[in-house]
Amino acid sequence: MVKIHSDEEQLKKILKGIYQPETSKVDLAKKKRKKVLLLSGPTGVGKTSLSLRIASSLKGEIISADSMQVYRGMDIGTAKVTLQERSLAPHHLIDIRDVRERFTVVDFFHESKLACDAIHARDSVPIVVGGTGFYIHVFLYGPPSGPPSQKQLRQRLEEDMEKFSPEAMYDRLQKIDPEYAKTITRHDRVKIIRALEIITLTQDKVSHLAWNKNHTPIDYDVHCWFLYRSREHIYNRIEERCEAMLKEGLVGEVSGLEKEGLLENLSASKAIGYRQILDYLKSDQSEQDYDLMKQQFKKASRQYAKRQFTWFRKEPEFRWLDLDVHDKEIAADIIIQDFMRNDILE
Repeated sequence: MVKIHSDEEQLKKILKGIYQPETSKVDLAKKKRKKVLLLSGPTGVGKTSLSLRIASSLKGEIISADSMQVYRGMDIGTAKVTLQERSLAPHHLIDIRDVRERFTVVDFFHESKLACDAIHARDSVPIVVGGTGFYIHVFLYGPPSGPPSQKQLRQRLEEDMEKFSPEAMYDRLQKIDPEYAKTITRHDRVKIIRALEIITLTQDKVSHLAWNKNHTPIDYDVHCWFLYRSREHIYNRIEERCEAMLKEGLVGEVSGLEKEGLLENLSASKAIGYRQILDYLKSDQSEQDYDLMKQQFKKASRQYAKRQFTWFRKEPEFRWLDLDVHDKEIAADIIIQDFMRNDILE
C-alpha cells in the first residue's frame, strides 16, 4: 500500500508526469493490455464528484461497482448519481435490474468486462467507481469458482438465516471454514449463505477455491486508487449524508420499494438504510422509533466505512490518496498524470 502525502517535491514530480513509486517498475506485459482506472474508497468520501472531474479530462466512461446502484428505484439510499451528473459522462451498470431480481458478483464481473470492452472500442477510458470491496476484488482477479446456486438449497439456508440469526449462521460457517470466515463479518448475510451453499454442494471449504489465491490482476492494466479521509472526517460526512437522505425522502423510497417486492430480494432488503427503515415501517412509527432508526442507520454506515478501510488494506494493487490533504483538482491531476505516465514514457 503506497500512500500519497503532502511532500511538495514529490507532488511536483507527480504533476509533471515523471514520478514513479519506488515500489513499482514498468511492467512490459502491462503495456500490451488496455488500461482501466479504478477508484474506490469508503462511503461518503467523495468518489462521485472526483470521478466526474477525471472523466471529463480523460474522455472517460464510468462503470459503477456498487452492488445496490444496479437496482431501479434504489436512488436516495445508495447516493446514486443523478440524471444531471450522468449527463456529464456516460455511466454503466446503473438501473439495470428491477428490485425483485438478483444481481450476483458473477453478473457484475461479466457485465463490467463487457462494458470495459465496449468503452475501449470507442477509444474511451473505463473508470470503475465504487466501494463494494468484493465486487472490485472480483473485477481485478476474476469471479469465484464455486458451483452455480441451487434454488432449493438457497431457500433452505435463507430460512435458517431468518430462524437462527446471522450470528448463529456465521458461527456455523466459522466451525467449518474459519479461514474464510475471518474475511467477512458475522452480519454479512449474503456471503454467509453463499459460503454455506458452496460448502454443501462441493463438500469443500470456500477458502480452498482457486480464485482466493489469485493476486495478479487479469485482462487489463488497472490503475487502482483508494480515496480516503481521516476517520473523524469520514464519520462526520456519513452523519450528514444520512440526515440528508432522510430529508430527501428515503423513508418514502423504501416504502414504495417494499410494495414493488423489495423483501423478495435478500441482498437489496438488507442494504444499509433500507434494512433499518424496513424495521421502522413495521414499528408504531413513533418519534422514538424514528430516532432509533436514524441512530441505527448512522451506526451501520459508520461500521461499513470501517470495514471498507479494513478490506482495502489487504488489496495490494491500491495506492491511497488522502482527500483531506489534496483538494479535488490536485487529486484529479495526480490520478490523471499517473494514468497517462506510461504513455508519456513510451
